[in-house]
Amino acid sequence: MAFKKILGAVVVLGALGAGAFLFVTAPERLPAETWASAGEPDLANGERIFHAGGCVSCHAAPGAPDDQKLVLAGGLALKSPFGTFHAPNISPDETAGIGAWTLAEFGDAMMRGTGRDGEHLYPSFPYASYARMTVKDVVDLYGYLKTLPKSANVAPDHELPFPFNIRLALGGWKFLYLNDAPRVELADADDAVKRGQYLVEGPGHCGECHTPRDMLGGLKTGQWLAGGPNPEGEGRIPNITPAEGGFGSWSVGDIVSYLETGFTPEFDSVGGAMVSVQKNMALLPKEDREAIAAYLKAVPAH
Repeated sequence: MAFKKILGAVVVLGALGAGAFLFVTAPERLPAETWASAGEPDLANGERIFHAGGCVSCHAAPGAPDDQKLVLAGGLALKSPFGTFHAPNISPDETAGIGAWTLAEFGDAMMRGTGRDGEHLYPSFPYASYARMTVKDVVDLYGYLKTLPKSANVAPDHELPFPFNIRLALGGWKFLYLNDAPRVELADADDAVKRGQYLVEGPGHCGECHTPRDMLGGLKTGQWLAGGPNPEGEGRIPNITPAEGGFGSWSVGDIVSYLETGFTPEFDSVGGAMVSVQKNMALLPKEDREAIAAYLKAVPAH
């Protein structure tokens, strides 16, 4: 009898604990008033944020020629230790893309990792960085995306083994890793460094590749931008802090030139996945590249 009581208590406590977990980690939406007074989007700024975020790099069809880069048909396979993710269609197609999404639905996906149907999104979509974006930039980006060509392509489903195919567990991941706090605290930062911090830590989501991750896939922010293993299994993602082996010997001008031209101070050229990133950065105004460079020289060296 005593054993049955203990077992019953364990079951009840387990149920209560599971209920509390689901409550605390439920998908979150931003308040409706966040978007109610958003106003008309600034399409020029939306295009600027589009390039800063490198949307083309993941959401254009793999191998798309330059004249098709703005057709965000999706389908790129993103390999990881947790399985293979496929970037979705984010063109303004009403069925296959996000054409029927409201601004609030788009904003919730960008800043809270919550899908249109209220589901947790996988952090292969870097909402853990986009959470730092301003509402205005999200509004402007949404407006710009609506101007792009439609595609009826339906991207493949993610290929994830158990237990990574259980979306409920993502609530726990968000509880641990999703916030809008600065990745690093920079004392006495000037306006250029602050702008660079916003671009790198927010829409640019540079740390998603250039910062090592722990066993749960969360960023090791104590090693911010220090580089690490390539999640796709080949080579390493470089250190981009102002350390030896990183950008230690590069000047701000060297970094600005690299982002614009793709050439290093040693006259080597950009390679790998960074080719697409650099092409996006080259489309930004020079002051944004200068701000990014200033921030990269100001972060702690690792």
